[in-house]
Formats: sequence, C-alpha cells, structure tokens
Amino acid sequence: MLPQVIIIGRPNVGKSTLFNRLVGKKLALVDDQPGVTRDRRIGEAHLIGLDFAIVDTAGWEDEDPGSLPGRMRAQTEVSLQGAQLALFVVDARAGITPLDEEIARWLRGQNASVVLVANKVEGRAAESGLLEAYGLGFGDPVAISAEHGEGMGDLFEALLPHLEDLQQEEAAEEVDELSGPLKLAIVGRPNAGKSTLINRLLGEDRLLTGPEAGITRDAIAVDWQWTDPKSGETLPARLIDTAGMRKKARITDKLEKLAVADARHAVDFAEVVVLLLDATLGLEHQDLKIASMALEEGRALIIAINKWDIAEDASGLFNGIRAALEDGLAQVRGVPLLAVSARTGKGLDDMMRAAFVIREAWSRRVSTGQLNRWFEHALEANPPPAPGGKRIKLRFITQAKTRPPGFVLFGTRLDLLPESYRRYLVNGIRRELGFEAVPIRLTLRSSKNPFAKDG
Repeated sequence: MLPQVIIIGRPNVGKSTLFNRLVGKKLALVDDQPGVTRDRRIGEAHLIGLDFAIVDTAGWEDEDPGSLPGRMRAQTEVSLQGAQLALFVVDARAGITPLDEEIARWLRGQNASVVLVANKVEGRAAESGLLEAYGLGFGDPVAISAEHGEGMGDLFEALLPHLEDLQQEEAAEEVDELSGPLKLAIVGRPNAGKSTLINRLLGEDRLLTGPEAGITRDAIAVDWQWTDPKSGETLPARLIDTAGMRKKARITDKLEKLAVADARHAVDFAEVVVLLLDATLGLEHQDLKIASMALEEGRALIIAINKWDIAEDASGLFNGIRAALEDGLAQVRGVPLLAVSARTGKGLDDMMRAAFVIREAWSRRVSTGQLNRWFEHALEANPPPAPGGKRIKLRFITQAKTRPPGFVLFGTRLDLLPESYRRYLVNGIRRELGFEAVPIRLTLRSSKNPFAKDG
C-alpha cells in the first residue's frame, strides 16, 4: 500500500487544484465557487521521487453536523484516521481566517503529522498572508502556487522526512524483476568465440561453430539454468548469441548488415552484455565502439577476454587491456574485466557470477532519504563551484528510475555546473551507494519544474 496523504483546508483555498497537480491529471472538479468538492477523492500522486496516495477532501465548514456542509466536514475528519500525513492548505492571498485557526486547533489534537501549505503565493498580495501562516503553530509554511506548479520542490523537501521509507510497491516490483531469467547477450567481433562460449556453458553443441568468421547470422536466444559451483544455487538465464560486429566499411554483404542490426536489437533486449575479446588479437577500436554502444543503450557491461589458454604474455595483455578500457570508456570506470576460455571452460562460472551481481546493481533503487544523506555529505566534502561569482545551489537529488539507474538533480543555475562536478557526483553514487560499474543517467532540473518528464 502507498502511504496516504490527506489535503485539508477551508473551502476555496485550492485543495483540488493541488490534488490535480500532484496526480498529473484533472481528476477533481475545480471552480472559484466554494464547496465544489463534496466527497473524498483518492489519486496516485507522483512528486519528483515520491509516490503516495493523495486524498482530496471537502472544504471544512463551521456548520451544523446535520447539514450538508456539516456532513462533508465529518467525512474529512474520518479520512484523516487512515492517513500518514495531512497537508493543511491555506490561502496566502486571503490571509489567515478564524476558520483556518479552528482547523489548526483541531489538527493539533490529532495524531497525524501536519505540513502547512500556503497556496496562491504568486504576486506581492500573498506576502502578508504568508507571514500570518507562521502563527498557526506548524512551523514554516511551504509556499506554493498549485495552479502554476511553483514551489513543488519545497513541497517535496517537506514531505520527504515523512514518506521516504514508505515506497514498498516499487521495491516489490524490482524484486520480481530480479527473480526472472538473466537476459545475457554475448557480443563481439566475428570469430571471437561467442557461439563456442555458449555451447560450453550449455554443455552441448547447440550452436554452429567453426573457423570461418560470420557463421552466426541470427541473434539466437537459449533458455538455460546455471548452477553456481560455489553456492550450489541454480539460477535461470537466457543466453543470446549474436552475429559478429565488424567495422561498417567492411560490411558489404546484405545478410551481414541485417545480422549486425539484429545484434544491436539483441543488446536492446538484454540486461547484461558480455563483450567477448579475442586474446590473440587484443583490444581494437571496434571493441570500444561495441562497448560504448552497449553502455549508451543503458546495459550493464562485462568484458571477457576469450582464448586465454593460448594467450601470450597473459599478464601484460590483461594490464594493457585494462588501461585501454580506462581511457576508452571514460563514461563508466571499473567495468568488470575477466579472463576466460570458451574451449576449456576456464572463468565461465566467474563470468556468470559477475553477470548476476552486476544485474542487481543495475536494478538497484536507493531510498530518497538515503540518497540525500549521501548528497549532503558529498556537497560538504566538495561544494559546487561559483563560476563568475554566481553561486550554484544544489538542493536535492532523487532516483527517477532503475535498469539503468536514473537520477534527477534539482537546484538553481544548473546550466553553469561543470561537467567535472557532474562526474564527481556520478562517481560518488557508484562508489558509495552500490551501483558499481553500471551506466548511470544524471539529469539536471530546475526546482521550479519537477513535473517535466525525464526523457
């Protein structure tokens, strides 16, 4: 169940407008005439990284309990009983009224936490009402304009302490994704040994192999169960063999062009991509292009050096490839690099183990609270620069998605934030929050528009 937040306030303070803003749709009828909302209305709210159920209630009226306004007020009182939090909305332009004060007295006698929201703050007319709101006894009012979407970043910060650990539904969905088969695509240049490697894993000659380059033309998926020899655990996997990818200039055959397109398509549907190198050829520019393509598509990446059993100067080869990867794949540091032999089976269990581990990091979600505690420490350790004397204010960060992990950073003057500082934050997220060597998306957003969709 999503945590429940109830909107309370006297008539015509903008409760339904705020409700519509939070659910992203015009579900509640809105009009300047007071008393339009009569029944409780529940919707799913999405505010930056927080998901919760939001309840729109009738305006609180000081009327006889037997009258229609009185019965509407009773509905509001009942709805608070199941809520984790109340948003007490007042109209900053109209100022604080005796009815606002009555609602405040009643709320102080309840068990629910309260966030005071001063709506309609656009324009100078709202300044005195905003100051009056401090007298209601609920701390700093959150100044917003529900109609124009202003102040939603401040509302996020006010809700965060109450809702940060109550996002069970998303976590449950991600557990389900991890219990499914690992979708593992094997990619690389022609004749790197991709089909031989899959045959070795399966323990049968399932795929055609040979010394001729380009035997595999279709991306072939094989369902399989891998048993970890260390733990004895059996895990499902879907192995995807792909056509060899060579330089475009060398692709003259129409069938091979279709095969390379098919391989790219296979990467799109994979969770983890293993780039297979040939130890007898080392790392070439084409390998880096394939690796970059997989990372740009947001896939978790492992690089395996095949034919290790016949490699010359194995230690020098491994260290040379590692150094070249650090230079050539600057967007992701520390991509797992493994030595394997498809012919003898050496290192293949280590490769499968690494694939399951990196899929977990690729699917990982960090709570908004944990993320922002890390963020505060990161800012203290290395504050953002002030180019030209203009201070860049970084306010908060949230994880918008997983698979691959995507984060949204809110603040002001973000157009001046140097790329080096963005890399500092991304590397810190990887190193300190368990995302290891997976591609991370970091989007910069002005706090004034947290509802813009992430592309």
